Amino acid sequence: MDEKEMFKRILVAVDDSDDAQLAFEFAIKKAADIGAELYIVSILEPDDMNVYQVLSKDYIHGQRSELEEHIKSYVERARAAGVAKVFPLVSEGKPGKVIVHAVIPEIKPSVLVIGSLAKKGPKKYMGSEAAYMAKYASISVLVVR
Repeated sequence: MDEKEMFKRILVAVDDSDDAQLAFEFAIKKAADIGAELYIVSILEPDDMNVYQVLSKDYIHGQRSELEEHIKSYVERARAAGVAKVFPLVSEGKPGKVIVHAVIPEIKPSVLVIGSLAKKGPKKYMGSEAAYMAKYASISVLVVR
């Protein structure tokens, strides 16, 4: 398999952690260099919310809307770097499980690019699920440090 085939459809998982930023920079450079499609996914994790927040549809809708707005900045950065085909995706749940069991089967990427460490604190969206994704993903996983 040549490089263009291996990276023709790149899925990159993002949050605001340093490792996720490195993964994102790698993904946009690779996508721009070879003309690949770039799918950017971020996951809203209910574990970051208390029980009252989880039960409030308004709260979850607000959090999701904030995340959808935030992911637009990633799309803009990718386009500014020369990536022509950029697709954002926001979902909810455990990041590893959602990406492996829902996102990958739906998008059918050729490779998943992820950071290796968790983001700490209340702004964590992606989480540290790199080992889970590397073990269970049906595609190649590139873990960036």
